[in-house]
Amino acid sequence: MVHYRLGFDQYGQHLIDVVLTFQAQVGQQLWMPVWIPGSYLIREFARHVGRVRAVVQSSPDQEIAVHKISKNQWQLELQSTTWVEVHYQVYAFDLSVRGAYVDQSRLYVNPACVCLAVAGQEQQPIQLSLDVGASFRGLPVACSLPPIEPFSLAADADLPADRVLQATDYATLIDHPFEVAELAQTQFEVSGIVHRVAISGRHQTDLLRLSSDLQKICQAQIELFGSAPFADYLFMVMATGNHYGGLEHQNCTSLITPRDDLPKAGESARPSTAYRRFLGLCSHEYFHAWLVKTIRPEGFASPNLHQEVYTPLLWVFEGFTSYYDDLMLYRSGVIDLDAYLELLAEQITRYQQNTGRFQQSLSESSFDAWIKYYRPDENSSNAGTSYYNKGALLALCLDLTLRQRGSSLDAVLVALYQRAQAGQTVSPQTLPEICQQLIGDPLTVFWADYVDGTVELPLDSLLRQVGVELHTEEKLWPFGMKLQDQPQGVLVQQVLRDSAAARAGVSAHDIIVAMDGIRATTSLVQQHAERLQQQPSHLAVEVACHVFRRDELNLHRIRPYRSVMGS
Repeated sequence: MVHYRLGFDQYGQHLIDVVLTFQAQVGQQLWMPVWIPGSYLIREFARHVGRVRAVVQSSPDQEIAVHKISKNQWQLELQSTTWVEVHYQVYAFDLSVRGAYVDQSRLYVNPACVCLAVAGQEQQPIQLSLDVGASFRGLPVACSLPPIEPFSLAADADLPADRVLQATDYATLIDHPFEVAELAQTQFEVSGIVHRVAISGRHQTDLLRLSSDLQKICQAQIELFGSAPFADYLFMVMATGNHYGGLEHQNCTSLITPRDDLPKAGESARPSTAYRRFLGLCSHEYFHAWLVKTIRPEGFASPNLHQEVYTPLLWVFEGFTSYYDDLMLYRSGVIDLDAYLELLAEQITRYQQNTGRFQQSLSESSFDAWIKYYRPDENSSNAGTSYYNKGALLALCLDLTLRQRGSSLDAVLVALYQRAQAGQTVSPQTLPEICQQLIGDPLTVFWADYVDGTVELPLDSLLRQVGVELHTEEKLWPFGMKLQDQPQGVLVQQVLRDSAAARAGVSAHDIIVAMDGIRATTSLVQQHAERLQQQPSHLAVEVACHVFRRDELNLHRIRPYRSVMGS
């Protein structure tokens, strides 16, 4: 058995002391993942690991030389097989669902960024011991790993039973974050499966209301697929001032949310916009237990955690999930039809505001997630599209198309789930094959136009066929610029490609200080834009725009040019 003991006495300095014990082989190597499954960005977790030292377990004074051989790999200099202890520290101050964070109130760990893997022994059973110290003694542990009985190391006899956890292998270990903190907890059952909720941070959550709504959402999702791929489930929630995010795991999810998004006593029967957002986050990550953790793209069943693992299919796994997260709120009865249509309208608005949808296909967006999605800049909306947003609307279009032919996207998901239970992964050919089986048509043109191409999604015509009218109201960005008032002037946040501002030479990050000699405000820029829009096209009118770029003053002359930014 591979054993990790994590010590948290230095929580005030955000440090975790790790002792890794295992039987090492000649030429033994250790490594740390460079990314965490479910979040497609190289995060270089090894950058937070301090000096790694090793000793012979039976003779702690006998040091073993350790050499770093790559950015995330270490090698032990051994002459024979022996039991060793590896000691190191990890800096843990990442307040997100992907890292580790320890301070005086909370111990939160994703093992992927704390526990070094033992090369060649990734399939060995693992024991994880949590030495939380006096400051956290008596506080509950939120984790979906089971406690181990009996203890395998005498050194852990001092720890309570819920502080010693077990995992069948390294992949299982890193799929189970844990938290030790003051927790507000509740639970409910769905189809005989216990679902637990554990909330840390300061909040005033109505746990009865939350568990009632989550129970309905979980029930709707299990009914969709026919069964659940887990025996129990845990919602881990951290309440903060304004952080937001989630990460899926096989039988739990880690969520971080503004505390104001959680339901309070007296929450109306119709969830507020803030609470609805939190329920959508829960629905999204819970749905991933099927679509990502069970139904997987090829290459992700046992992903290489040393490097990027590419797939053109994130529009399926994140896009379809983004379609169903809101749909499940409606199907479960947690929100009404008007609220669902509001959410759908928000998706369509984001889609239409993204001019990059004409530049990048969904399959390209999926493949380039590693270098683009998590690294947005001022040009992102001009050059790319979101496999979450456009993927969700593609799912809607596919669902409506299939329903016209007597089937549905539900049937596709059930077929995917059945294939996954038989050990199959998803390739680019899988969905056409399933559509062929369901409706006798692989929908070749559909995939070519909307997935591999940049043809506009047929939202208007498909929605009209089911009685939903799509009303579009054009909203102008003045001269094609997204602006923000600041004390030093008007900050240009984004500039639409081929807009009036772009043609005049104005760029993102410029500070507009004057328009036609008058101190600039967003209101003044808007007034000039509207004035020029109303001028006859044959008139050579322009507005003088003075901007600071870096610390240099520049003059740009903006002439009329129509710039429309979505609906």
